[in-house]
Amino acid sequence: MDLDVVNMFVIAGGTLAIPILAFVASFLLWPSALIKIYYWYWRRTLGMQVRYVYHEDYQFCYSFRGRPGHKPSILMLHGFSAHKDMWLSVVKFLPKNLHLVCVDMPGHEGTTRSSLDDLSIDGQVKRIHQFVECLKLNKKPFHLIGTSMGGHVAGVYAAYYPSDVCSLSLVCPAGLQYSTDNQFVQRLKELQDSAAMEKIPLIPSTPEEMSEMLQLCSYVRFKVPQQILQGLVDVRLPHNNFYRKLFLEIVSEKSRYSLHQNMDKIKVPTQIIWGKQDQVLDVSGADMLAKSIANCQVELLENCGHSVVMERPRKTAKLIVDFLASVHSTGNNKKLD
Repeated sequence: MDLDVVNMFVIAGGTLAIPILAFVASFLLWPSALIKIYYWYWRRTLGMQVRYVYHEDYQFCYSFRGRPGHKPSILMLHGFSAHKDMWLSVVKFLPKNLHLVCVDMPGHEGTTRSSLDDLSIDGQVKRIHQFVECLKLNKKPFHLIGTSMGGHVAGVYAAYYPSDVCSLSLVCPAGLQYSTDNQFVQRLKELQDSAAMEKIPLIPSTPEEMSEMLQLCSYVRFKVPQQILQGLVDVRLPHNNFYRKLFLEIVSEKSRYSLHQNMDKIKVPTQIIWGKQDQVLDVSGADMLAKSIANCQVELLENCGHSVVMERPRKTAKLIVDFLASVHSTGNNKKLD
């Protein structure tokens, strides 16, 4: 082979080796950085822009796509210890002509975390209302979506501020009182009785605990590489004390059953989406809500656990779009398979 050609391959190989080695090094040494890049990439790809807005000295961080129009805007509330980007998997399958807003819940990600903040469900509802007022999102009634803790907040919000909301989607929401405890709740009570609440299953501090949490929350058994598990833990570790404080607040007597106590005050058309194999919050909660909310549609998903948004994003998006079309007669419903 000609020497010049050999040199060309050597140079080309060296050039390619640099980004490849950088990626491998990042994967092995800084997996948490890769996770942040992943979310940045998907926000950019999906056209979600990050902005900040302030209520007095309190900062809210949110992402959005589109502008308010004749269709209702959609405000999306994430679950415990998550962040606004958890909705990206659903956003991917939502029509681009919808105005979407995903906010970091109080104390999470880019939203202010203060030791003085009221982290109870009522306190979070008031904060979200401040955010809505700052954006003037309630200039016209909007569609509100929440999952898990976010579903708890969303349901109580709809009860407290009925004129703000035109319709509601609750995805396996917390805040209901069951006649019998499932295994997860029984385990929490045992931990509480033994004063071992630092071992809350939803607050992992090792890759092994992270894997256990993913198995608890998902019916689908994801095969997650050890490095990614470590990265997920590294991202969360600095916040675990806050998560523990928040968790103890939302399961306290003041907050635990706030949705149950207010569900009969929800008057807007409501959609309930729940995974049949939810191990965190029992699927029978869907029937409770349906019996208390007059205009309520229930969608139960087979082979799906608590992490509905992550496990079935395409189906979740389709159900939301179809529900909005049926309730608001928007007509131009984009079909989703």
